[in-house]
Amino acid sequence: MMPRTLVLCLAFLFALTGCSSMKPQDFAGTTPTFALEDYFDGKVRAWGIFQDRFGRLRRQFVVDITGTWDGETLTLVEDFVYDDGELDQRIWHIRKLDEHRYEGTADDVVGTAVGIAYGNALNWSYDFDLLVGERRIRVRFDDWMFLQDQEVMINRAEVIKWGFTLGEVSIFFTRQDQDDIARQTAAAAEAAE
Repeated sequence: MMPRTLVLCLAFLFALTGCSSMKPQDFAGTTPTFALEDYFDGKVRAWGIFQDRFGRLRRQFVVDITGTWDGETLTLVEDFVYDDGELDQRIWHIRKLDEHRYEGTADDVVGTAVGIAYGNALNWSYDFDLLVGERRIRVRFDDWMFLQDQEVMINRAEVIKWGFTLGEVSIFFTRQDQDDIARQTAAAAEAAE
């Protein structure tokens, strides 16, 4: 009886973790090719949600991003507005190490984020001090970005603590030109009146 229970437990754990995980190299040759420094050089707007591990929607947000690429470092200023009115800002400093590898830092990122890009996909891995109520908890992000065309990108991130998924973040990005920004500013001002 014991061996059967052990086999069932191992099978259950195997099913939870899967037999293999996605790797950035799986996307080699896909198009359009995603160069982080090209996509984020300028203005980008994104809309996102956070769902807990039970699939319940917990937060929604909009983020306006201003990116500057100086040939060595991509600086991203991310201004978040959450559905409950909370405002937040994160500033990333990202360096391109070679054709496929990036590293990045931000205030609430612990150590250095590691990014690997192939084809239209980029995978970020990093530890993050997440503010929950009045305290911070350290979580791990497994963050995937998929470029759809030159304007649109989809981002899915799994938030992990002690090997367990706490939730998922889904974000949809679109590059902004000056006309888009002017229209959105006018619409926001009109809605506020």
